[in-house]
Amino acid sequence: MERLDTVAIVGVGLIGGSIGLSLRNRALASEVVGVGRDPTALESAIHLGAIDRGTTDLSAAVANAEVVVVCTPVNRIADDVRRAAESAPSGALLTDAGSSKRQIVLAVERHPRSAAVFVGAHPLAGSERRGVDHARADLFDGRVCVLTPTSRTNRERVCRARAFWTALGCRLIEMSPAEHDEIVAYTSHLPHALAAALAAIVPCEWLSLAAGAYRDGTRVAAADAALWTAIFRENRGPLLKALGTLRDRLDVFKYALMTDDEVAIRRWWDQAKERRERFDRELDTPESTDGPLPRST
Repeated sequence: MERLDTVAIVGVGLIGGSIGLSLRNRALASEVVGVGRDPTALESAIHLGAIDRGTTDLSAAVANAEVVVVCTPVNRIADDVRRAAESAPSGALLTDAGSSKRQIVLAVERHPRSAAVFVGAHPLAGSERRGVDHARADLFDGRVCVLTPTSRTNRERVCRARAFWTALGCRLIEMSPAEHDEIVAYTSHLPHALAAALAAIVPCEWLSLAAGAYRDGTRVAAADAALWTAIFRENRGPLLKALGTLRDRLDVFKYALMTDDEVAIRRWWDQAKERRERFDRELDTPESTDGPLPRST
């Protein structure tokens, strides 16, 4: 990717701040402008080196931007994309970092100006921590970023989105917004809901007996409640389907326990163990970052 003049980041938290740090550390942009609601937080982002300057005025921030990345909560992204598209140059690329896609893309594509410049994206990176204080320049190194173009997406913008996210260190996968949302309901949203459920069902007086399994299984339950409430609501259809699949899986285990079926219990566990080991092997497999990866099955 050629060096950009100006990149605007709308929402300079963990993800937006990490994008800014990566852009600046890799010298990918002459200026990184941060947009936010809290001037104090923007000053912190400047101090940490995530952005060159900050403003609460979205229109002014994007007026000269070649790329605008919207990193606000998922229930605000579509509105922020539409607002940015009204003020950004006609040749700008607008992309986002939302962890749900179908509702966002549908809303953006109702407006011709935003539809013409937007490419949906979801970098699979982050943590239970929030805020620019936890941003890292290497957050996206080797991580998958899903692009979700549709038949209405401008192909030139797709090429530019590929170049942008690849330049940040991401490996790319492309799929439809609906397919993305179905998959992440199982791989991300359901695990977060499970972590919250497990964290809440253990009485406080028992926590002294909780150790590694509880710690590891509930880590992401420390994430921001408002953020995850918005994600659950945006992707509620696929998440409800995932919850039904989980219930079926637990029912198999419950019946095996009720009948004291040692073979069934072992088979139930071995299936999970094999899937986890496959996940670990895939993490250890180096992948090329020279363009999109084949779609996963």
